[in-house]
Amino acid sequence: MCLACNDIGRERVGMRRFVFRSPRLGFLACDPALAAPAAAFYRRNRKAFAPFDPIQPEEFFTPEGQEERLTWDLEQAEAGRSFRFLLVQPRHPGKIIGLAGLNEIVRGAFQSCFISYKLDHTLWGQGYGAEAIAALTEWGFRNLGLHRVEANIMPRNLPSRRAAAKAGFEEEGLARRYLKINGVWEDHIHMVRRNDEEDL
Repeated sequence: MCLACNDIGRERVGMRRFVFRSPRLGFLACDPALAAPAAAFYRRNRKAFAPFDPIQPEEFFTPEGQEERLTWDLEQAEAGRSFRFLLVQPRHPGKIIGLAGLNEIVRGAFQSCFISYKLDHTLWGQGYGAEAIAALTEWGFRNLGLHRVEANIMPRNLPSRRAAAKAGFEEEGLARRYLKINGVWEDHIHMVRRNDEEDL
């Protein structure tokens, strides 16, 4: 098991324990014990997320469905394949207000992954998205030794594109019919941030 996985395992003991923090956010390792607040987060934002998400079964929005997903997330972290975090505001650690993950980590000559992120719709436009993206990307560079973190965003999702750009991501091109979102195969802009400190 990698060092980062051990660190996450030690920090999984409660909602008031953070794997790491940014100025306004606490990053909690995914844990089945957080299923109820995670389900509440998705139910609260279901309508706002629908235009940008794959269609999910009804069970996804229940504590039971989230417990299954969080168990899988924990297994992925322990295997070093992905690291997904639930976001809280440290002054309100019992309420999930977002999530961010480094997914499908590929090692060898690639040393890259895909980043995913969501934020409670009541906090859009306040810079939390860019803060979460930047903090998690830097955590991945520092703790996982990644060379690249990649984001794929629908062209019309301007707030998400702006948040990624503010976090240091650059556009590299357009992937046609890349992901099936809300039942439709959608184009996505490919954005990347490289670990330039490797070259220093």
